[in-house]
Amino acid sequence: QARRMFEGEMASLEAILKTQTIKVPKPIKVIDLPGGSTAFVMEHLDMRGLNRHAALLGTQLADLHLHNQKLGEKLKKEGSIVGEGQMEVQFVDQFGFHTVTCCGYLPQVNNWCSDWVSFFARQRIQPQMDMLEKKSGDKEARELWAQLQLKIPGLFNDMEIVPALLHGDLWGGNVAEDDSGPIIFDPASFYGHSEYELAIAGMFGGFNSSFYSAYHSRIPKAPGFEKRLKLYQLFHYMNHWNHFGSGYRGSSINIMRNLVK
Repeated sequence: QARRMFEGEMASLEAILKTQTIKVPKPIKVIDLPGGSTAFVMEHLDMRGLNRHAALLGTQLADLHLHNQKLGEKLKKEGSIVGEGQMEVQFVDQFGFHTVTCCGYLPQVNNWCSDWVSFFARQRIQPQMDMLEKKSGDKEARELWAQLQLKIPGLFNDMEIVPALLHGDLWGGNVAEDDSGPIIFDPASFYGHSEYELAIAGMFGGFNSSFYSAYHSRIPKAPGFEKRLKLYQLFHYMNHWNHFGSGYRGSSINIMRNLVK
């Protein structure tokens, strides 16, 4: 289990590192230790809590999210794939990731999918529902999810979503800074909708208004942003419910109730 978790984290760090948009600790190696345990060796960074570089984090996070889109635009402009082999990062036109990652200790399936709404429903919310079903068989959650599935496509009317490389678990405990600027770590990356990233960021604090202002000056809020943010927070509340128990049931149920109205 630990090896799978660390390999997903290593692949995530490598992917973010290649974009050259935002600082992460350089991953070195996943190693097996005597007795069956596993360790993940990475660069040591002398970090402190995010403070004066919050706005720069917003700018750099937006640059990370726009990186793949810009690659796509460059490819289109050049009108040819000649020389693509020399590019450090390839343009990705689907949602997913090339390996399993873990959000907490629970594995996330990242099978490639051309449609974001399908990817999110099937590979993010549905596995969480399946786990809840096994543990508690929560009837209300099951019924609300059946209704919500029908409503989700309507939250994405007239939206063209270009896959964005995401950190995937960007809460306040996974960001820091040093003298050179912001640092993000402990990712669970995949190519998804950029708005997804802001869901957990808004749930547990740690990000001030300068972070959001800088981010949205690069990627403005699209119509319907607030409702979609709730939908993305639903994943994290359900993930917490599956990790830590029914203390997170109320938040999960409330979001579903509000979204099916």
